[in-house]
Amino acid sequence: MAREVYHWKPYNVGRWLVWGLYALALVVAPLLWTSSLSHTMLSQMGIAIIACLAFNMLLGQGGMLSFGHAVYSGLGSFFAIHALNLISKGQLSLPVSLVPLVGGLFGLLFAVLLGYVTTKKSGTTFAMITLGVGELVWAMSLMFPGFFGGEGGISGNRTAGQPLFGITYGPQIQLYYLIALYTFVCTALMFAFTRTPLGRMLNAVRDNPERVEFIGFSTRMVRWLAFIASGFFMGISGGLAALNFEIVTSEVVGATRSGAYLLFTFLGGAVFFFGPIIGAVLMVLALVLLSELTLAWLLYLGAAFTFMVMYAPGGISSLIMMNLRLASFGKLRELAGSYLALAGTAFIVLAGAGAMIEMVYHLQLNQALGPEMKFMGIKLNATSVDSWFGAGLVLTTGLALFELTRRLFVVDWERIQGEIEKEIKRREALA
Repeated sequence: MAREVYHWKPYNVGRWLVWGLYALALVVAPLLWTSSLSHTMLSQMGIAIIACLAFNMLLGQGGMLSFGHAVYSGLGSFFAIHALNLISKGQLSLPVSLVPLVGGLFGLLFAVLLGYVTTKKSGTTFAMITLGVGELVWAMSLMFPGFFGGEGGISGNRTAGQPLFGITYGPQIQLYYLIALYTFVCTALMFAFTRTPLGRMLNAVRDNPERVEFIGFSTRMVRWLAFIASGFFMGISGGLAALNFEIVTSEVVGATRSGAYLLFTFLGGAVFFFGPIIGAVLMVLALVLLSELTLAWLLYLGAAFTFMVMYAPGGISSLIMMNLRLASFGKLRELAGSYLALAGTAFIVLAGAGAMIEMVYHLQLNQALGPEMKFMGIKLNATSVDSWFGAGLVLTTGLALFELTRRLFVVDWERIQGEIEKEIKRREALA
């Protein structure tokens, strides 16, 4: 009888280190930023991380573009807030900490029902169906005020349940750590999903659906199961949002929310698993901070999206990974000067374009305050030819310098990539 041979498999130290740092960041963040605004923003970031990662289960891993995926987080929010109100009335014996799971279960349920229809098609047809489903649910949210609360929405009280070890979830810091726990666990589960046979098959459906059908798997069934899993995590994010804001309105199932998930998942990078995490952080910063700094924040956001599509279609995460590759071969330092030049010229472009944009918005929305305004600490007159000429000169100069710097950067980049490929071949020959 042959003896069984056991092989010891070493731990993946890098993976343990990354997950440890991720957990540490979630724990330490509210201790570094201690204001109530910071805690609120950190809570929203945790919620957004779950939602963007769940959305990327379709977009990045399955190649399914959805224009209405906020339906499942939104419906999860509505059912979670109703569960919270039942707890407040004593009609439901459930800890408040488990309310997000109510949202997850109903997100899963509606993903089963609506996804059965949606995933019958793929590609552009799938995207259009999701858009129609999203608009249908949003219209229903205004037609049935008994459940959705009409324009005023449904409000609740997260402190109504029985305190557990003195935790009432009244202070924002207590709720943050609950959100952080859900965020870490959901992130780990969604990462684990990418390593399952279903997750691998979902990648195959994205890359070559014809071959998947040829070997005997149903591409539609794979898409449907992934859709269900995504709906569950979207529902959890909606349940956490219901606890965080203590009010749910029809806006949570609208196209604007779905568009935000799509936009920032793309900006963070749908190719790599951690890309949506970056996108979620950017989403909260843009919606909370950038919207307070300028009335033209949507215009800046659209410009940033256009810029990323043109020069970095893989998102921020792809830029990080490409530069990590350079660093691993000791080539990153050679591009430091080029990066500084690109950043400097981009800042000049932003200064010139921003000045013109802010002057337009000032004339349109703040005429009562007079023509004078401040931008980057500089006084501008929105009705003066000199201000417009100066802003235009800065913009055109910046664009010319940026394009020149970009072309020089491309030359250096291609040269370094060629050197890296030669080094890889040399190492393979020695191995």
